[in-house]
Amino acid sequence: MKTLTALFAATALTLTAGLAQADVRPDHIEGLLKSGAVMPFEKLNAAAVAKHAGATINDTELDHNNSGVLVYEVDLTDTTGKKFEVKLDAKTGAVLEDKLDT
Repeated sequence: MKTLTALFAATALTLTAGLAQADVRPDHIEGLLKSGAVMPFEKLNAAAVAKHAGATINDTELDHNNSGVLVYEVDLTDTTGKKFEVKLDAKTGAVLEDKLDT
């Protein structure tokens, strides 16, 4: 019985950890925008492109990080063909990470 309980607890923790890092469901986005939990995507996109003038946005994603903070991830290609990943705080637009995507 103890083995079964331990197995159940380990499975529950694994599933919970996966959910904490999951993409935000599309049907929740409108509510997050209306509540102000996420700033408009146009502003977030502009903040990301400002880090790499003239860059083209390839993909965007809204996620929760390990701390539960909403993070807006933008994949960009700059004018020289280099690819970057810019992570922004989805509420404030502050740049959290700007790295060359290898």
